[in-house]
Amino acid sequence: MRVSTTWTGGRAFTAVGDSGYSINMDATPAYGGLEQGATPTEMLLGSLAGCIGIDVTMILRPHLDQITKIDIITDGTRKEEAPKGFTDIDVTFIVDGEIDAKKVWRAIHLGEEKYCSVSDSLKANINYKLVLNGEEQSAD
Repeated sequence: MRVSTTWTGGRAFTAVGDSGYSINMDATPAYGGLEQGATPTEMLLGSLAGCIGIDVTMILRPHLDQITKIDIITDGTRKEEAPKGFTDIDVTFIVDGEIDAKKVWRAIHLGEEKYCSVSDSLKANINYKLVLNGEEQSAD
């Protein structure tokens, strides 16, 4: 896998991967950016959500007709000193539908432990939560 990233001026870059899709990134104004794209750290949280989300939907494929919504919220806590990497990331799945919480938790755990290459690449502690039909569900 290769991604080519090109500087487009200021603090902005455009990345293009093997898929051919472009991603625009920029720094925040505090770091001299002009808000011409997502920040790299936003992209990292989004990449984590996308990776685990793809895994979960693949695992739940036989049950997707029972699900009406899957939203994934990632909240990251960063170190105060440079480099300001993530120390903790909370990943909350918000799912609506007529599906048993145990099935969703099983898919989350399989994605986390076996399939998600993004989470496997991170140093941060990653904590998962599930809100099913408006109610938080324990992993038990």
